[in-house]
Amino acid sequence: MSIDQGWDADRALTRIRELERLPGALLPILHALQDEFGYVDKAAVPLIAETLNISQAEVQGVISFYHDFRHAPAGRHVLKMCRAESCQSMGCESMIRHVENRLGVKLGETTTDRSFTVEPVYCLGNCALSPAVMLDGKLYGRVSAEVADFLIDNAQRHA
Repeated sequence: MSIDQGWDADRALTRIRELERLPGALLPILHALQDEFGYVDKAAVPLIAETLNISQAEVQGVISFYHDFRHAPAGRHVLKMCRAESCQSMGCESMIRHVENRLGVKLGETTTDRSFTVEPVYCLGNCALSPAVMLDGKLYGRVSAEVADFLIDNAQRHA
């Protein structure tokens, strides 16, 4: 992931054209743009639609259907918080409220200093160790408010 060199329509169009001939090219193109820029800029929608000869509504529909596609750059750290049934039964909602209060953001938002993006997910596959979170791609289980604070503090120290 090269991420956040800023949106550049020419670079985006180059990536789109590199992948346009793949079967089912829309998803690989969206992933490539997210990898390149850290998000899928709204300016990419008409470029993709025109290149693939599909409607902008189709492109936007796919972007909005898959929760992993961002509409703006993420923070330096991404904290994914599981809200699936197992994590709910083990108290994830109170931990989520704690993290939201601690960082001053709601799920799906990025802190004003761009240090953290907090995202809801609906299963991290760690049900036996609920509640689970993923911080910068690393999975953690049995996360309490105290453990969440430790993870946040540690990420901030090593930023």
